[in-house]
Amino acid sequence: MSPKVSVLIVAWNRAQLIGRAIESVIEQTFRDWEIIVVDDGSTDATESVVKEWARKETRIRYFRREHIGRIAVVSNFGLKQARGEYIAILDDDDSWASEEKLKKQVEFLDKNPEYVGCGGGFIVIDKDGREGGRFFKPERDEDIKKRALIANPMVNSTSLFRRKTAEKIGFYDETLPEFADWDFWLKIGLGGKLYNFQEYFVYYLMWGRGSSFAKQKGTAYSAFKIVRRYGGKYSGFGTASIMAYLYYAYAKFPEGVKHFLNPVLSRLKKTIFSRF
Repeated sequence: MSPKVSVLIVAWNRAQLIGRAIESVIEQTFRDWEIIVVDDGSTDATESVVKEWARKETRIRYFRREHIGRIAVVSNFGLKQARGEYIAILDDDDSWASEEKLKKQVEFLDKNPEYVGCGGGFIVIDKDGREGGRFFKPERDEDIKKRALIANPMVNSTSLFRRKTAEKIGFYDETLPEFADWDFWLKIGLGGKLYNFQEYFVYYLMWGRGSSFAKQKGTAYSAFKIVRRYGGKYSGFGTASIMAYLYYAYAKFPEGVKHFLNPVLSRLKKTIFSRF
């Protein structure tokens, strides 16, 4: 019998963190789930850590692939293995902050068929677990979509969405080097409503090795492409274009300068583009 929810975790060299992510799923009060871990060719102990968890929890399905380094490609492979009616995404360095997360989101989507996905708030932590801030995204569909072209309106690790709707839109765009999750939410949002719970659903790890910091030229290119792609479908094209140009200019800064500014600017961005 298929589970109600498939939880997708894409993993790469997170042996020291992925156990925390898996445990936060196991601790959910909602129990009808499976975990799909797709390992993008890790060279550390990620495989042995996940297999140890799988020996204790038979609902964990582990897939190892050769390293690709493109999260959209790896995620799409995992999504094609999913059997659940709903899909939840959890990054391998994040963990869910509420044991009621899945229960509340499943109940919401079950009762509201016009909604294609939902998310929630997030708590930023550093590698030592120290809190760096708490943030909400806009709650209502109309507010989400007013700002969706300027920045991703949904936090991927808080999200739950309908698998069949995601299949219809072709899951993630594998041509984008970065920001495939942002593109996904803009694309799926054209087919139905979105909602963000005003509750904290995830501990979001912000650290120097996070993918948000690693490939900024790729993110700049992707931002330009996404803004052009959806410019006639969402409001805020002018502001979004300016933000994309600023991102492009920032990508050209010296690496040492960016390493210093990244944490500050990331927190500033999260504050600006969260709920006022």
